[in-house]
Amino acid sequence: MPKCPIRDLRDFAVWYTPGVAEPCKAIQRHPDLVYDYTNKANSIAIVSDGSRVLGLGNIGPAASLPVMEGKALLFKYLGGVDAVPLCLATEDPDELIRTVRLLEPSFGAINLEDIAQPNCFRILDTLRANMTIPVWHDDQQGTAIVTLAALLNAIEVVGKALADIRIALVGVGAANVAVYRLLKAHGIEPAQIIACDSQGILHPGRRDIADQRTRFADKWRICCETNPEHARGGIPEALRGTDVCIAFSRSEPGVIQADWVAAMAPDPIVFACANPVPEIWPWEAKQRGARIVATGRSDFPNQLNNALAFPGVFRGVLDIRARTITDEMALAAAYELACCAQEHGTSEERILPKMDEWEIHPRVAVATAIRAQEQGVARLSKTQDELHTEARRLIQAAREAVQVLMREKLIHELPAG
Repeated sequence: MPKCPIRDLRDFAVWYTPGVAEPCKAIQRHPDLVYDYTNKANSIAIVSDGSRVLGLGNIGPAASLPVMEGKALLFKYLGGVDAVPLCLATEDPDELIRTVRLLEPSFGAINLEDIAQPNCFRILDTLRANMTIPVWHDDQQGTAIVTLAALLNAIEVVGKALADIRIALVGVGAANVAVYRLLKAHGIEPAQIIACDSQGILHPGRRDIADQRTRFADKWRICCETNPEHARGGIPEALRGTDVCIAFSRSEPGVIQADWVAAMAPDPIVFACANPVPEIWPWEAKQRGARIVATGRSDFPNQLNNALAFPGVFRGVLDIRARTITDEMALAAAYELACCAQEHGTSEERILPKMDEWEIHPRVAVATAIRAQEQGVARLSKTQDELHTEARRLIQAAREAVQVLMREKLIHELPAG
């Protein structure tokens, strides 16, 4: 929607020619003024090749467009962020990297979405190192933030110490590779972790990964850093004796068997996050001793939903014009998300905030922005109060705009059912 008043056609002389020449010349003299005179400061691109969309797999760029448009809707309504879906007709990582770099003048940040591994790792790492605006892959960083926040509260609820727990990662795709990175950044030792993919437990003897260590660099790193006992086997062996299971793998029941949960340490925590069908149904895990169970679904307690993180993170980085999103910024977002849940009271069925707790988004925005300023990756300096006021204003304006459009019948409500 337009963001400037249009009273009659004479206003076009201001917003377009001849008036538009003045901001053009100003930006040419001082490039950073593009943030002040255009919508770059509040615009992001949602970039996907459609190679791994939700639980649908490689459906291609055109079929993935509804998902990217839905993501844009969440960005706007939850974060006040203007997001443009861009589905690219290529799965060549070099071509995708080049395309995204060419987009930099028009956007304040880039959100990579639904790109299959291992390309997603190389694309993200290359773009983060070579662009002066934030580049983020929500399947990696957003998932890791929400998972860490949930884990911190779950561990407290069951009364265990983070330094003493053992964690099993089931599935070693984009989500769990990023979870592993953020767990390490938080201070969890790799020796506390064991990981398992579709071919079995990761260890230095995995020749299938070693032979492709350049292409699967992150998986090979996990092979070398975790599982100090060099355990072998599959998911049941990986879970045995562990305190926490973090699963991002196949969307089908039975990937994790109830008996395997029973073989975990006392009061185990199970995050079964595959969508739409979790690796194990919550009631099955509970029946065999799981103290806390989380899924990616909204119809069970403890939903691990990336939408708890990404709207606030992007609101924060845009409001201080960050150059990147660091691991420390992601940690700050995770800690704030965990605190938001704690303030309402955590329990076995509440380790994260609910989606309708609107205040979490400006709070995550502030936490992210403050950490960016502390790290020297922000172009602007703002106080905590300034950031919170601005984030609330922009998010509230986005929600109110939807209500106005619905009230005026410019957006029609769907029929019941």
